[in-house]
Amino acid sequence: MKNQSGLINQQTKSSSKDKKEHIRICLEKNMESFQTTGFENFYLINNPLPEIDFEDVDTSCSFLGKSISAPYIISPMTGGCDLSGNINRNLAIAAQELGVVMSVGSQRLGIEDPSLISSFQVREVAPDVPLLANLGAVYLNYGYGLEECEQAVDMIEADALILYLNPMQKVSQGGGNLNFKGLAEKIGYICKHLSVPVIVKEVGSGLSADVAVLLKEAGVSVLDVAGVGGTSWTKITRFLKSDYSKENNAHFDGWGIPTADSLISVGEAVKDIPLIASGGIRSGMHMVKAMALGASYVGMALPLLAPAMESGEAVTKKIKGLIKELKAAMFCCGAINTDQLRKGQYIRKLG
Repeated sequence: MKNQSGLINQQTKSSSKDKKEHIRICLEKNMESFQTTGFENFYLINNPLPEIDFEDVDTSCSFLGKSISAPYIISPMTGGCDLSGNINRNLAIAAQELGVVMSVGSQRLGIEDPSLISSFQVREVAPDVPLLANLGAVYLNYGYGLEECEQAVDMIEADALILYLNPMQKVSQGGGNLNFKGLAEKIGYICKHLSVPVIVKEVGSGLSADVAVLLKEAGVSVLDVAGVGGTSWTKITRFLKSDYSKENNAHFDGWGIPTADSLISVGEAVKDIPLIASGGIRSGMHMVKAMALGASYVGMALPLLAPAMESGEAVTKKIKGLIKELKAAMFCCGAINTDQLRKGQYIRKLG
């Protein structure tokens, strides 16, 4: 896998062992950013006379042409180790049961080691829901191209491919794989030639408005703002390297754009492209606020990790509770469906 930028740096890419450590660290430690999402700066407008029947409140919508029961996405989490296979299977069982979107973690390890492919494959237990493949965009500068992107899609019979952006995570890892030059053009090529739509997401530092415009021009179908306020991959990387001291880059644990701010600015810059709000979404209330600020869908990862270690039923119970909160808040705002909720008349900024 060579090009003018050289080989993928073996010391700065995650191994199967690292994937297990990511899971352990996230379960045992607080890996969330010290920065907040910004949703606390907004409130939803109560409607004491909603003039609708609660039973008529409809959370369903469509995602890339497939019907889903709620605008909910299980965000990319894991893959590439023995624990990952069980986690992804339990997530997929819940996605199928509830009719929501499911993403897998980065599939680079599956592409480079076929023995790890099964840890990503969940179509057998989730035959009907939208499944999202996942690769790091930066690897388009390190030998990956259309062939590897199609391989990721085929590996899980995906409905779309996520290309994720993670410059701060790469810096915190140290070493190579830091050439992000010319990626917009290469992403555009993938968008034009890939067999399925392309989604681009940050990994927790937020999309800026300028980048959103570039990605829209490149032909990206959906944008995931993935802002600050949730899991910090910089923090995870520090713990993985046993680098706990605040003197060593801890100030980057909250680097980036808060999710609410990223969502608003991107929505103003690219008005006709679906947006996913992720990064610190922890409740149905967060979901409603995100959608009232313009998100078409809401993504969540960390809150599902512990339930996914347990069973598909535990994940289903967790997501059901979130969707129940979403429906209750929609009803009390007076929004009968998600399209109406996204019109922006149900939310105000504090102060």
